Amino acid sequence: NVEQVEHYDDEIVKKFLFATMGWAFVAFALGILIATQMANWRFNFGIPWLTFGRLRPLHTNAAIFAFAGNAIFAGIYHSSQRLLRTRLASDALSKIHFWGWQAIIVSAALTLPFGYTAGKEYAELEWPIDIAITVIWVVFGANFFLTIKKRREQHMYVAIWFYIATIITVAVLHVVNSVEIPISFLKSYPAYAGVQDALVQWWYGHNAVAFFLTTPFLGLMYYYIPKAAERPIYSYRLSIIHFWSLVFIYIWAGPHHLLHTALPNWAQTLGMVFSLMLWAPSWGGMINGLLTLRGAWHKLRTDHVLKFLIAAITFYGMATFEGPLLSIKSVNSLAHYTDWIVAHVHGGALGWNGFLAFGMIYYLVPRLWRTELYSKALANAHFWLGTLGILLYILSMWAAGITQGLMLNGTDAGGQLLYPDFVETVIRIVPLYYVRILGGLGYMAGFLLMVYNVWRTIKAAPKTVVLEPVPHGHGRVTAQEILKDQPAHRSIEGLPAIFTTLVVIAVLVASIISIIPTLMTPTFYESAGVIRPYSPLELAGRDIFVREGCYNCHSQMIRTMAPEVLRYGKASTADESEYDRPHQWGSKRTGPDLARVGKKYPNLWHYRHMMDPRAVTPKSLMPAYEWLGKAPIEFDTLVRKLRVNQKLGVPYQDYDPGRARGKRNRSSHRLPAEPRPAQRNENGR
Repeated sequence: NVEQVEHYDDEIVKKFLFATMGWAFVAFALGILIATQMANWRFNFGIPWLTFGRLRPLHTNAAIFAFAGNAIFAGIYHSSQRLLRTRLASDALSKIHFWGWQAIIVSAALTLPFGYTAGKEYAELEWPIDIAITVIWVVFGANFFLTIKKRREQHMYVAIWFYIATIITVAVLHVVNSVEIPISFLKSYPAYAGVQDALVQWWYGHNAVAFFLTTPFLGLMYYYIPKAAERPIYSYRLSIIHFWSLVFIYIWAGPHHLLHTALPNWAQTLGMVFSLMLWAPSWGGMINGLLTLRGAWHKLRTDHVLKFLIAAITFYGMATFEGPLLSIKSVNSLAHYTDWIVAHVHGGALGWNGFLAFGMIYYLVPRLWRTELYSKALANAHFWLGTLGILLYILSMWAAGITQGLMLNGTDAGGQLLYPDFVETVIRIVPLYYVRILGGLGYMAGFLLMVYNVWRTIKAAPKTVVLEPVPHGHGRVTAQEILKDQPAHRSIEGLPAIFTTLVVIAVLVASIISIIPTLMTPTFYESAGVIRPYSPLELAGRDIFVREGCYNCHSQMIRTMAPEVLRYGKASTADESEYDRPHQWGSKRTGPDLARVGKKYPNLWHYRHMMDPRAVTPKSLMPAYEWLGKAPIEFDTLVRKLRVNQKLGVPYQDYDPGRARGKRNRSSHRLPAEPRPAQRNENGR
């Protein structure tokens, strides 16, 4: 009998590579469009589903979960089969994973532009899609761990460690942050409110970057750089230190997104300290990657794959230096809510994630299709166009962010604001927004060269598919073999159940200590007065605010800084947002903070501002929202919203929708020139 030869499943890798390139185009095109909208409001086109507030979440989701996500899956499925010396456990699970993930992305594209959003950054997708993400992630995890179980390689290489940490931690983050109560098929309220929701959201948001955009790409780095350089990884011991310190420290750092806010000071300090500690392990990983090229630096002149991979590690080092820097309170007071944060994010996304994905694609395509790359010259042109594009982008946004931060915080000798008119700080930096567009176009041009190069490469490939056989190992691995005469950590590397358990413990301990005290102690703050819940119509208005994505340009959190108090009023307190589901503290101010704007202007001013922002602020960059003057309020849905809020502890009485209809109808015939006295609290929201 002839023994049946097992082959690697590279068809699934090819599918994910095609998806990576397809969704990358969507993400980059959306990025250029919304960058243009930031420079000129006319490019919102007066169409609801093309406004910045709705497209920006689609852009971020496309970049993170569609482009980077598909690149991760392609790399993990390719490298893990070779590292474990076995075919993926289940072809069926692989296909379910691929098509399920693409369906999730399409669902995002069909919901976010039409205002179906949870209103939480990087977690905007509504509850049915959240459930689908959970199911598909379990499918992915099951396929991966079953592949580990059937491996023919005793030792689990460092890349596998990072894949394990990614699968476990992303599952925990997604489930905890997505606890929500449905109101309708595409509307829900989060279980958390106010400061608790902000803490959980940025525990998730920060660690989504850590465990979706960092750890899996580090795993890919540890596999593809040694392969491309034909050198072993520089230091095995350093990889151990890098992995465990990163997994343990990263999870604590989320509160650095909420410095100077109403978050308890102990949580802010915890986030800042652990963010500073991240410098060491992050740079340890960078050094390990760069020094893998020892003795082979000359290859950078001619090897386009290494160019992308080494540049990616360099951008990783820049981003992981800048992140801890921005977590220092004094630096954060200048940079937060400005374009400096945008520069930081895109340096990582375009430089680290993008370039590593491109390097991986250039490495994989010729090998998977058994041919030579069509043009190394085009690949080199792609590299330099992409590098120039990134530099134009981050340099312009650094300049814009620092300029606006200094203007917003500037005071004269008498303690008064130097630039009291917020719009002046925005108009000053608009020319830099056009430089950003040029950078984005350069990056896109390089990417399109890669797509053409890959297409020509595949077109010239042999028509006969040659399958790569799995090399013979020593059979299934047994515990006795693993534990025999092995150092402690080497033994753990061969025991995936124990290894995974240690990762779970590290993640859960950090998460419990950093977020549970705030969640379990809703009365940790002293209320400044009686906080009345939103009236039914106010709640409907707030949901419109969330639907239109206004939090992408406005904050509702006045920080504990003198210039902010001078500009916006008394610093926000935790009790003022205790009924806010979701919180809307924001992360970027293209427009001013709105926490206390409710009774600052007459009602007529607000109406005119929505219909035509330039009628009240001539230089405003805000798009018009004329459709809000015509859209009806869904009172039946409003009843369900109130009932869900009651279940979540908001003190609403039984509600008669007829009263609100009558109140709405009476109000629609007049727009009082002066605001009525605020009944909720002094911030007037």
